[in-house]
Order: sequence, then C-alpha cells, then structure tokens
Amino acid sequence: MLDIVYLSAIESSLARVALVLGIALALPFIFDKSKTTHRTAVFAVAALLAGRYLWWRATVTIAPLGLTWDFLASWSLLAIETAAIASSLSSFAILSRIKQRSSEATAKLDWWAPYAPPRVAVLIATYNETLDVLERTIIGAKALNHPAKQILVLDDGRRDWLRDYCAAQGVRYLVRPDNKGSKAGNINHAIATLSRDAQPPDFVAVLDADFVPHRGFLSRSLALFKSRSVGLVQTPQHFFNADPIQHNLGLNRSYPDEQRLFFDHLQPARDAWGIAFCCGTSSVVRWTALRAVGGFPEDSVTEDFMMTLVLRDGGWDTVYLNEPLTEGLAPEGLKEYVTQRARWCLGMMQIARSRVGPFARNNLRLRDRWSIIDAVLYWTTTFPFRLATLIYPLLYWYFNITVVNATVADVISFFGVYYLWILLAMGLVARGLVVPVLNDVSQILGALPITRAAFTGLLKPHGHPFQVTAKGGQRDRIVVQWRLLLPYLVLFALTLGGLLIGIFADRFAFNDAGQGKQVVLFWTLYNMVVLATTILAFVELPRSEVHVADRPEPARLTTPEGVFDVMVEGLTLDTLRVSQLSLPQGTVGTVALDGVGDVRATVIGRNRRGNRLRLQTTEAQKEALILKFYTDGGSPGIAAAKFLPVARDAALRLMR
Repeated sequence: MLDIVYLSAIESSLARVALVLGIALALPFIFDKSKTTHRTAVFAVAALLAGRYLWWRATVTIAPLGLTWDFLASWSLLAIETAAIASSLSSFAILSRIKQRSSEATAKLDWWAPYAPPRVAVLIATYNETLDVLERTIIGAKALNHPAKQILVLDDGRRDWLRDYCAAQGVRYLVRPDNKGSKAGNINHAIATLSRDAQPPDFVAVLDADFVPHRGFLSRSLALFKSRSVGLVQTPQHFFNADPIQHNLGLNRSYPDEQRLFFDHLQPARDAWGIAFCCGTSSVVRWTALRAVGGFPEDSVTEDFMMTLVLRDGGWDTVYLNEPLTEGLAPEGLKEYVTQRARWCLGMMQIARSRVGPFARNNLRLRDRWSIIDAVLYWTTTFPFRLATLIYPLLYWYFNITVVNATVADVISFFGVYYLWILLAMGLVARGLVVPVLNDVSQILGALPITRAAFTGLLKPHGHPFQVTAKGGQRDRIVVQWRLLLPYLVLFALTLGGLLIGIFADRFAFNDAGQGKQVVLFWTLYNMVVLATTILAFVELPRSEVHVADRPEPARLTTPEGVFDVMVEGLTLDTLRVSQLSLPQGTVGTVALDGVGDVRATVIGRNRRGNRLRLQTTEAQKEALILKFYTDGGSPGIAAAKFLPVARDAALRLMR
C-alpha cells in the first residue's frame, strides 16, 4: 500500500514537471523578450514558485524547534537559501524590462553639427602592463574615428621605456609623484592636469590598459550625450581571449565568458530602470559632470560603480549602449580571476557603508538605493549559499544530522518545478547563458575569498589595499593552483568518503531518514560532479596567442616556386596558417594580406590542410595587424552556449 502511495506521489510530481517542460517547448514561439509584459509575466511566475518552494521548505522540511543539531543545521541552511532566493528575485525584477539604445545612437550621431566636434581626452591608466598589452590599446585609441581627440597614457609604474614609446607614438604621457588613490587617483591626477590646459576637453573616455577600442567607440558613445542630463555612457566589455573557466575546461569555442550575462542582459535591464552603472573601462564621462562631482571617488577600490552613484547624487544620468565597441583581455589565470572578483566584492561593501550608501543621507533615488542593495545581496548571499550546498550534506553522512527532511516526490514537485522554471525564464531572456554545473563552477571557484571579502568589507570597509589584476606574461606551461584548489580537494574527499560511508558502512545505519536519504544521495552525487569540474578548472592549461578570422579570407603568396592563391585560416602577429598549399619547410616569400600589405613570410611547417608560416612584419605592418585584429568587426568570442558543442568539448577535455 505504501509503495502505491509513493508511486502515486512520484507520478503527480512528474506530471507537474512535464507541464513545465511542455510550457518550455511552447513559450519560445510566442515569447518576445523585448516586451516588458512578457518578461514580467515569466518572472512573476518565478516569484510565485519561489514563494511556494520556500513555504514548503519552512513548513515541511526543517527540524522542529529545539536545542538540537538538526534544528540548527536545517534552519541555518534555510536562512542562507532564503537570502540567496531574495537576491535572485531582486535580479528577476530588474530583468523584467530592458532598453536597447542602438537606434537612438544612430539617430543622434554628430548631434553637434554644424559646430566643431567635441574635444575628447582618452585616458589609458596603467601600472605594470607589458608593452605587448599596452601597444594594442594605444594603437587602437589612435585609430578612433573621432577627429578631436587626444590620447593620454597615465603611468603609475613610472617606466622610462613607456615614456619613450609614447613619444614615438605621438601620445601624451603623464606620471605623478605617488600612487595615492590607486586607479581613481591616477585618473584624477590626469583630470587636474587637463583642467590647466588652455582648452580642457568636453568629454573624458576611460580605457583600461588592456582594452582596445573599436574605431566607432567614441562616435557611437558621444551620440547619447545629446541629452544634457546624461553624465556618463557605459559600453560593454568583450574579451578576445578565453577566461580561465572557458580555457581550463576546454570550452573556448562553445561556452561564453562569465561576463556575458551581466553585460548583454543585466546592464540593458538596469538601463531600463535608470540604474545602469559605470564599469570603469569602455566608458565616456561629460567633463562638466566630472568636475561638478570632484572627479572619480577614491574611497572605494571599485571607483567605477561608486562613480555612478556620485553622479546620480549630483543629478546626472548614467546610460548604457549595448554595442561591442571595445574588446580586452580577460584574466588569464585563476588567481587573477579570483583576485579581481574579490576586489569587486570588497569595493561594493565599501560603497554600501559610504556617503552614497543605500541608508546614508544623500540625493539618491529609491531605485538607486535598491540597485546598491541588489548588488550587496548578490555578493553576500550567492557565494555563501554555493559553499553551503557543498558542506551541509556532509553533516548527514558523518554526523547523522538531517538538514532537509523531504520525500523524493516533494523535492520534484516543489524544488524541481521551481528550478526548471528558472532555467526556462533565463533561457527565454538570456538563451545559452545559464548552464547547470558550469554556472555553479563559475561561482564556486572564488566563493571562499569572495565570501571573506564580503563580510570583511561590511565590518571593516576601510584600510584595504588596491590589488591590481595582472595581465599578460608567459602562460606556456601547465600550472596547478594548489592554494586555491586545496579546500575543494578536501571537500571532494569528504563528499566521496561520506558517500562511501552511506553505501557500505553498516554502522552508519541512517535508514531512519527514510526518503530523505535518497534526496541527500542525489544532492551528494551532484556535488561530486560540480567539485570534480571545479578541480579540473584549477588546472591551468598553456595558452598561446591565437586569432582565427571570423571566416577564412583569401590571400596571395608569392615565392620563387610561383604565385599561389591560398585561404588564411589562422593569423597572429607573427604566424600564419593557410590551406590549399603544400610547400617545403624553409620556403621564403611574401604574402599579401588585406589591410596589411605584402608581408615577408617563411614556411615553418606542414599539416594535412596546408602550411604554417612565420611572418616578419615591419612596425607599420604590425600596427596594421593590431588594427585588423581588434578595432573592426563585431564582438569576439562566444555569445551563447549550445548543449552539443559544450558536451563535445567537455568530453575532449576529459580525454586529455
């Protein structure tokens, strides 16, 4: 009889799941992600299912009130989970509307005509970047199609070789006597210098040292300043290299970088609410607004987000232009990746405790205060919750502490339906950017230092040094990040040990948990998959500079053996890979590349499709290649994931 009741409950739960799956198949044909009503309806259902799930968790799955370990464990997990869901619901509310400004930018191009174009100072702040990183940005900035511009390199490293390079490039070089205020202080020193010029600029553009602007970056961004209330225009960050998660898991060609959800979807949604925020690089600021608020704030290590709030406090608008107008270098190593995100987290906590915090006396609107609270919730709930999901099942296996007392049928009915609807909703508004396991891994990688930074920043917001994200350098060997990896190795070993105890050790007879044991078993198996993938991501694979054209392009190779029409399939600053050719190693000739000219080349190898050649470029040709790689075309990288390519690449990575 009990088996019949159990099977009936399972069937009922699966029916609810089937209903969601049916809706998932039908909704894409009628859903329009540009319509606020459609987006609001989908996320309203998500909110209702979240409430239904939390009510079930609080009334059915937790231990009764009392001074027991079961009570402490189950209620503490529920509290952490509730906070994380509250953060998600806030994000859903933001995502319920969206604004795209491309048509507005096109309509307002050259709004200053027939008068002279506005003067723009392009600031490139640098500290320890190498020449191969900096030259891309400087050459790209010089190629911007806005005529009234000056390029300033702000060198906090005070390097003679960079001063000489800037002189050769004809760009302005600035240093200061100290590094007070870090990046914000560096920019403010440049602003003070510009204010003493005979003709100060009308606008200031900010580029990180590793971000190359497309030719239209200034002209497209400036178009939105026709409205005199606009103080800042932010554009998205795109990356021409794979981030550590993509690269170390072998997903360069099939899985998007971790920032795509934020820049492609969250920022346009925030813009629709009037709360888009500055992200530092790839932004343009009105000079009068900058001077009115006293420059970039120096009381947070994330001066960019704080700059947004300082401008809002002064009555200026910040807007977002969702076009690929710059591309830069993503952190290449896990250590740098985690350091960067921990700094973002710390800076957000500093802002929450600052003069422009959500509870401070200032001129911020209610929606601006909500924006800050939303960001604080994200950093203080998402990462602790990820850690909790890994740790709490261990309490059952090792100490017989019941954390979630639930039947399989109920888990499917309440959690399964809620989780599937979230995947459906995010798939509709941001298709291919929310991938189970991989999304967990992206958050777990830095969960420990980020959680530490979150609560350290809230309790002690001041006195923390600015940590620069290292870029460039040699990445030509396998490196295991043992210091970051060790906690997850321990968790994996404990999870595996707990699983073996639960299966084989008779003395741990936790069968009194009933179906709760099956729930914890599935939870544990999922954690093992996530932890194994996380561990794999900490093994950093060698990198090499690779630029593969969006599509093969024709070229002509001239050698003593004759003239050959070939297809270029791979091109870097010093190598070329061509198909439809088979020449002996050592053959010397010239290859005619579109936009570059005739480049001297030597055959250095063969493969079954053709030859590899070494390029010997002049300085002018090298600059032309940099412009060809970085300043034209659309967005680099992968925009969204697809299941089969991700599965294929993941399988190939496991076989390495």
